Amino acid sequence: MNTARVFAYGLLGAPLAAAALPIYIHIPKLYAEHYGVSLTLLGVVLFAARLVDALADPLIGAAGDRARGRRVIVLLGLLPLAAGLPALVQPLAGIDPLLWLVGALLLVYAGYSIATINYAAWGAELSTTPALGTRLVASREGWALVGVVAASVAPGLLADDAPTGLWRAVLYWLPWLALAALLTTTTVPDLRPQAVAQPLLVTLREVLRHARFRRLLAVFALNGIAAAVPGTLVLFFIADVLQAPEREGLFLALYFVAGVLALPLWTRLADRIGRARSWAASMLLAIAVFGWAWTLGPGDATAFMLICVGSGIALGADLALPPALLAGLIARREEPLPAGGSFGVWTFVTKLNLALAAGVALPALALLGYRPGEQGDEARAALTAVYALLPLLLKAAALCLLWAGTRRLEPDLQGASS
Repeated sequence: MNTARVFAYGLLGAPLAAAALPIYIHIPKLYAEHYGVSLTLLGVVLFAARLVDALADPLIGAAGDRARGRRVIVLLGLLPLAAGLPALVQPLAGIDPLLWLVGALLLVYAGYSIATINYAAWGAELSTTPALGTRLVASREGWALVGVVAASVAPGLLADDAPTGLWRAVLYWLPWLALAALLTTTTVPDLRPQAVAQPLLVTLREVLRHARFRRLLAVFALNGIAAAVPGTLVLFFIADVLQAPEREGLFLALYFVAGVLALPLWTRLADRIGRARSWAASMLLAIAVFGWAWTLGPGDATAFMLICVGSGIALGADLALPPALLAGLIARREEPLPAGGSFGVWTFVTKLNLALAAGVALPALALLGYRPGEQGDEARAALTAVYALLPLLLKAAALCLLWAGTRRLEPDLQGASS
């Protein structure tokens, strides 16, 4: 597969990731501060909606394995996503914002799941060698980081207030999504094997019986929760601990730009020492850098910028290497895995992580006495503890599990440089 097609495959990752950022970062703060939804109710609703969405993902993936091609399914998924995202960021007046949030989230989640699961499975089916698989994932995730950077800075550049900025950003996002979808689906071949005729539950049972997949999934889950908690709380931390809300776009941009720039470095390192060992190295870096966040307070914006850069470098590995490891397991002839079913379970765990982060972290903050906009010592201490310390413990657990299973996750290590 030539470089142009690898590049074109990744293009769709940019608008898809740009759509995900407001869902997971901006929406909690938007509905809490601008539409008056309490943190407890918001946490419950986000948890429930994400859980329902996550439970559907394995079935969506297994159903994709029964279809004749991936491209049409990806395009079908983009339609509800394109309709739901504008509704999510601008509720209609006169309708309970909580009810509106539930409906819009379910629409967005349905489209996003159908598109992203089959998009990832499409790339895995194109991965005829480990090196090609890593390049395809790096292209997709590199473009995804470009989309996230654009989504993180666009609202602040387009308007002074968050609701207007998000709305205008979505209006620019719609033609971007259409153009990227056109270029990817007309340039990249659909080389999937023959459709799987077995029942959906049989496909899922086959996936979950795979020992190496279960090990990789456990590491991915722990690491994902460690990333989801600060992702859910970062805007609250910037506003009420650092007291620098005017710099939130800058902080997010530094984080994601560092991830973009680090992707080629992690790809080269993975070719030299393997994807599992490279991922473990990134976890060590993340623990060393993010532990600094515990010490921060008002006025420590410069220190937080450095944390954003260091954490962003580690993010590049988090995005590229776990799905590349999964693609490697799918490509193994000795223990084949259905691509759609595997990525369906994978996406389920990703969203379950996000659901747990919102469903646990937000109510926990409310119980500890924190309210958005409060900047007293006790409120800052509660927010900092949940934002900074909990992720460190989870990341350390993920690192231990990964290191213990490195050889099982990448048994064909000599193929990493092929």
